[in-house]
Amino acid sequence: GELAMLPRTPDRVPASSSEDANRRIRQAIAESIRYHAAHPERIDQRLRESAAEWAIERTLEANAAALGLAGTLLGIFVDRRFLAVPAVVTAFLLQHALHGWCPPLPLFRSRGVRTMREIDTERYALKALRGDFGPIGPGPGDRDRRASHALQAARL
Repeated sequence: GELAMLPRTPDRVPASSSEDANRRIRQAIAESIRYHAAHPERIDQRLRESAAEWAIERTLEANAAALGLAGTLLGIFVDRRFLAVPAVVTAFLLQHALHGWCPPLPLFRSRGVRTMREIDTERYALKALRGDFGPIGPGPGDRDRRASHALQAARL
């Protein structure tokens, strides 16, 4: 039926993002893994940073809530026409929930705001580099192949 036509949850945001934004995000993840393969002493700090990172869903939800609340308050206290703001914002939020796209998405994605899956890919690759899941790929001297193995493992 119609629900089958909706994109799968993990795929909706990348499918609705420009290939350029997706490519830049993938490249940034790969660069982080290569860097941390060469600097394993910095993995813990990067894991702490990425644990605090806001994913695209949280960013959009906070943005929509702030605009909706502002529009509601302005509608109550200033002019009823401001009530159009929360109506439009909630329609866009519903559109995002169903299809993975809404007007602010291209802006946030172009600024590197990642999906939870993208954040987790980097985190699992870093944990693989750190040895959390046992030994991976080539030895510590072959950092490029080691980084590649860690990224591949995280995407599985």
